[in-house]
Amino acid sequence: MSSDESIPEEVLVLEPGVEPVLVWVNELGGRTFRVGERFIKWNPHATRIDLRREVANLRWLSGRHPVPEVLAFGSADTGQWMITAALRGESAIAERWLDEPDVAVRAIASGLRAVHSLDIGQFPSSLSAASWVIRTPEELGARPEVSEPVLVHGDACAPNTLIGADGNFVGHVDFVDLAVGDRWADLAVASMSLDWNYGEGHQDAFFDAYGIEPDPMRIAYYRSLWDLES
Repeated sequence: MSSDESIPEEVLVLEPGVEPVLVWVNELGGRTFRVGERFIKWNPHATRIDLRREVANLRWLSGRHPVPEVLAFGSADTGQWMITAALRGESAIAERWLDEPDVAVRAIASGLRAVHSLDIGQFPSSLSAASWVIRTPEELGARPEVSEPVLVHGDACAPNTLIGADGNFVGHVDFVDLAVGDRWADLAVASMSLDWNYGEGHQDAFFDAYGIEPDPMRIAYYRSLWDLES
């Protein structure tokens, strides 16, 4: 994997003698590697994702919410890269949590409650500007009214929640689309991803753990917006 030309040279020499291990590939061609106790997120230029946004979001979140520490950022001919320190815990789709979906679902709900409780008054409005969360495509009709805006993760799919050995939420990753908006943008996507990762039958438990009644209209709207903007 270290011979892959799409990995910047700076990444290859970050930990001399340590082979980068591919740990995640997204549908847009982005890849995440583990190198020792650090992670390198690489994204090709030919996508809507700009890792500079994630760097800014992570730095704002630092000290407010458990997120990876940004160690470096750069750009190569083929894409951008970001280096972060490893957080404790495992992804909610690690093998252990796939075998214990009830525990994972509670941790995912707990993590989103933590994000949604952050003080939006301190969040720079400029950081919301490019997020899919606040877009209003004409083809979807009127946006549901947001009566209680919160800080929205923006990619609340199950893999982006980290769970500790005790089964509790310990952190989040992937904050490209952090924004002030409707909590249902996260709840709609998170609940949808439960079916992808754990199979059907966990959505009621998720909403119970979060402490909210499902809102079919908002769920449908934000799932459609997610599909349109992904």
